[in-house]
Amino acid sequence: MKYVIGIGEALFDCLPEGRKLGGAPANFAYHVSQFGLNGCAVSAIGKDELGDEIVDNFTAIRDALPTFNFQLSTVEQPTGTVKVTLDEKGVPQYEICLGVAWDNIPLTNSMLEIARQAQAICFGSLAQRSETSRETIQAFLDAAPADALRVFDINLRQSWYTAEVIAESLSRANVLKINDEELDVVATMLLGEPTVPGALIAEDPEKTRRVCRELISRYDLKMLILTCGAIGSYVFTAGEESYLATPKVQVADTVGAGDSFTATFVAQLLLGRSIRQAHEKAVAVSAFVCTQNGAMPVLPEDLVR
Repeated sequence: MKYVIGIGEALFDCLPEGRKLGGAPANFAYHVSQFGLNGCAVSAIGKDELGDEIVDNFTAIRDALPTFNFQLSTVEQPTGTVKVTLDEKGVPQYEICLGVAWDNIPLTNSMLEIARQAQAICFGSLAQRSETSRETIQAFLDAAPADALRVFDINLRQSWYTAEVIAESLSRANVLKINDEELDVVATMLLGEPTVPGALIAEDPEKTRRVCRELISRYDLKMLILTCGAIGSYVFTAGEESYLATPKVQVADTVGAGDSFTATFVAQLLLGRSIRQAHEKAVAVSAFVCTQNGAMPVLPEDLVR
């Protein structure tokens, strides 16, 4: 069996309307599974009620969506939670607890067996804030087949990232997914291109293109996906560029919208679609997710067909 894997944090987003299952890698695996691929969420949970609740939630998802799989290690630390507050546009702000289970993901033989069967692996920077999970994620990536997609969905959160972790992740990745604010940070950290937050895409589109292509060249990436919120999104390869405007929708919240974009894009590529076709589907799916509460809505049939 071939897997499309999200490795890193599995947690509960504590939203104003209640607790919802979340974590970027788990969101990724869930959405990939909706397109008929064998998604797999790899993480760690605590020996507590919230850990049991995550298992129950994942089991219920798998019962409804048999292509969804999960590999959860149980550790001594508590299951992760995130307090999510939304601004007037539905854009989330996160308060992420420290010292939780997904900071301590152990490397196991069963995980390595899954890695060896990977078609694609999506990972971020957040779960690499701790040495234990960082070493596990790096070993997991190294165990995957050479031709697997390795998608670094950077997801910079609070202050839990360093230039060293970002550069090391890029050296293992062949696809970078990044948003406009994160691009400013990375341009400053890695390329010595000091910027004002939001300035690249808003004020200097040509410099934005140059920075993206510089990252592709420096880190030997197959492609770079740049999302710019309400403005639009780009996909860059060494010789190709795709741009699409963001559809105007009634936003409930944007939690998980970026994860659904990444998952949809990767799924479409693996299903044989062109970059442009994958981009179009990813835009449509993420726009739908913005109209729903939480990160894991069921997609309507016309989007997954």
